[in-house]
Amino acid sequence: QLQRVESGGGLVQPGGSLRLSCAPSEFTVDYYHIGWFRQAPGKEREGVACISSSGGFTNYADSVKGRFTISRDNTKNTVYQQMNSLKPENTAENYCAVTICWHLSPASRASWGKGTQVTVSS
Repeated sequence: QLQRVESGGGLVQPGGSLRLSCAPSEFTVDYYHIGWFRQAPGKEREGVACISSSGGFTNYADSVKGRFTISRDNTKNTVYQQMNSLKPENTAENYCAVTICWHLSPASRASWGKGTQVTVSS
């Protein structure tokens, strides 16, 4: 199983911001579409955002449009997710994975890392 390296999560107040990073060690990210997924307590995992291998297009879940921004720096082998105006309902474990961007769904061969926890307190 392949592992991803997610970081940047933490505990924030409602309305706060976090910047997540995805830095896989097992492959070079510029060859793949990469997405962010989250799984909240008691909920199924859902796609949040995706960026193409070149960065030429992005896709977002409706619930995060206007608040979250996915980006990538292929020179650093890293994909980012800027999360602004965070809400308590955004509390979730966040993961990155190779993604079918059009559908915000993981690729069939996707593997999951440890993730990074985002907690938005009230």
